[in-house]
Amino acid sequence: MRTLLLIGLAVVAALAAWLWLLGGAEDVARRAAEGQQAAQQAMAGALRSLRAGEPGALAALWGVCFAYGFFHAAGPGHGKLLIGGYGAGTRVPALRLSGLAVASSLAQGASAVALVYGGVWAFGLTRVQLTDAAEAWLAPLSYAAVGAIGAWLVLRGARKLWRRRPAPALASGHTHDHDACCGHSHGPTPEEAARVTGWRDAAALIGAVALRPCTGALFLLVLTWRMDLVWQGIAGVAAMALGTASVTVAVALVSVTAREGALAQLSESRTLARALPLLEVSAGALIAALSWQMALRLI
Repeated sequence: MRTLLLIGLAVVAALAAWLWLLGGAEDVARRAAEGQQAAQQAMAGALRSLRAGEPGALAALWGVCFAYGFFHAAGPGHGKLLIGGYGAGTRVPALRLSGLAVASSLAQGASAVALVYGGVWAFGLTRVQLTDAAEAWLAPLSYAAVGAIGAWLVLRGARKLWRRRPAPALASGHTHDHDACCGHSHGPTPEEAARVTGWRDAAALIGAVALRPCTGALFLLVLTWRMDLVWQGIAGVAAMALGTASVTVAVALVSVTAREGALAQLSESRTLARALPLLEVSAGALIAALSWQMALRLI
């Protein structure tokens, strides 16, 4: 098991070096952008076929939308960073994190629907104005929110480390055993605290990702609105969100598997208790640093 872990870490290190030191990230982003452009052209063709009433055009549109969402998620984005970093730094079950990945993608699609129909009906904005608003305001705001979640993870992990520091010996005073029942409560149980933290984390993760709607979704919604294909466009955005989720779920599963593989090597409970908050601090610091860097670039 130790050999497999070392091999896995070596593979991750090699992948990271290729992505950030050898220009691999730029190559991935370029290929993803090319895939998005091709999918967008196919999307326009599917819309023309749908408007003409051709059989199978609606299914073709949704298939293209799913492909666009996949290529969109394969490029650089805050959703993968947040889901992957959270999964690596917090001991959350794989199924729950996968559900958060799907929910955040669907929420991002819903925010695009709200922006387009709110902007078109309330303010009469054009597609260019909607896209500019998303890129100029919502994109940096979303990255800043993701960075804030990273800072929150750092703070939470640091507090856990502080609570686990060795307690000083007491000469006298309060000496009864808190592990035994002493007739009164000293605070929430670990299960109660985990439930509260889980709901808060879920709301924060989904909200941070949903702040920035996908430009492809905006493009589709404006076109379908003009062509009087409203529900078809909204369903297409849902398919696009599921395409995005297919990538973020994969990232979630990889991050959880890597975390549990690393923690499996720590047999001592004290070492494990210290390793968990250290992972949370490290993952939070990485999320905060990368997200705030991207936010500053977009301002």
